[in-house]
Amino acid sequence: MDCWSPLTMNDEFEKLVIRMNPPRVTVDNASSRKATLIKVDSANKRGSLLEVVQVLTDLNLLITRAYISSDGEWFMDVFYVTDQHGNKLSEDDVAERIQQSLGPRGRSFRSLRRSVGVQAAAENTTIELTGRDRPGLLSEIFAILTDLKCNVVASEVWTHNSRMASVVYITDEATGLPIDDPDRLTKIKQLLLYVLKGDRDKRSANTAVSVDSTHKERRLHQMMYADRDYDMDDADFGSASGRKPFVTVENCVDKGYTIVNLRCPDRPKLLFDTVCTLTDMQYVVYHGTIIAEGPEACQEYFIRHVDGSPVSSEAERQRVINCLEAAIRRRTSEGVRLELCSEDRVGLLSDVTRIFRENGLSVTRAEVTTRGFQAVNVFYVTDSSGYPVKNETIEAVRKEIGSTILHVNDDAHSKSPPQERGLFSLGNIFRSRSEKFLYNLGLIRSYS
Repeated sequence: MDCWSPLTMNDEFEKLVIRMNPPRVTVDNASSRKATLIKVDSANKRGSLLEVVQVLTDLNLLITRAYISSDGEWFMDVFYVTDQHGNKLSEDDVAERIQQSLGPRGRSFRSLRRSVGVQAAAENTTIELTGRDRPGLLSEIFAILTDLKCNVVASEVWTHNSRMASVVYITDEATGLPIDDPDRLTKIKQLLLYVLKGDRDKRSANTAVSVDSTHKERRLHQMMYADRDYDMDDADFGSASGRKPFVTVENCVDKGYTIVNLRCPDRPKLLFDTVCTLTDMQYVVYHGTIIAEGPEACQEYFIRHVDGSPVSSEAERQRVINCLEAAIRRRTSEGVRLELCSEDRVGLLSDVTRIFRENGLSVTRAEVTTRGFQAVNVFYVTDSSGYPVKNETIEAVRKEIGSTILHVNDDAHSKSPPQERGLFSLGNIFRSRSEKFLYNLGLIRSYS
């Protein structure tokens, strides 16, 4: 006879409750003139709020207002949402898509990825990287992967507080299949780790091969949190990314909650970033109000630790403040937005980022995707010192890469894809002799 621990029995009971009471999603287009109301109610479980917010975010919906309540065994959330253009939703299947993602058959992140068009983890190998950020680092990473016969099919790179985190999806250059040879993976990890460490990293850099299917942006938050990017001086907030977010954390003694208030400029995915951080810090949101109908967003949360206790010390209170501030700023994009749309090919990212580096550009954030045979990439760049890039430098880079395929978008929050399409050819561009560091390590071949 099998022995069941109380924890196992609780888990099975929770699964039974969820199967008997799957999330119910209703879509209301009549109650509000400006937004569509999405109401979600279900049996409560840890992480329910994050799952709902994650689904809405991955469906590219903008959340302008939300009311959260999850006291007891049930949760009910109401979200006011619009599409990317600020319009009410017109899709008839939006409720079904959300319900499928939240229901028992959609519990895994694989199901969520299929529902929003993100490539499943089984189709590639995932490499996770963290380390000290520096100009040219991304160029060196992509050069190594290209030389090791790896094709980058997608990637996302965040930088914050002199730290870098990246999730890179690769396949074998020749077969297009995931790389599963242990010796080859070990070599990839070792070479990437060597470059990440450099000679200045006071903390430990890290490379890892991921075998699970954790949500990419949530994983980036987890990686930067583990790397303690929230440890910073107030001087860091004088950067080009704008004023410091306003965050307060106070205990409500009568009710046994800790109240978190947050105010900062609004932007897409802000709610996901804050809820993700609170969840990964082992806090539960019992009630919340979010208002983001103008240029500024206001969020209020009533939270407790997973053990039911409120914030219990000044050190913990300050840590919550620092971590929320860091979560807000990780996705805040500094620099000029460059959008590249071209025919995809092996080594494309290595060539593009090398040209950036040779022209003194530093990549502060990157989003790399492949759609069929097209590469659709977004880079945010500053100069090597973190200051705005001169127009003549941008034009020189566009001329070298191709002005018809590399576009400048000064609106960091623009959601419109590049309108012009073109083919990208760098066959006549030779590798720079300045890549002595990588060449001397034997990581790239000489083309001179």
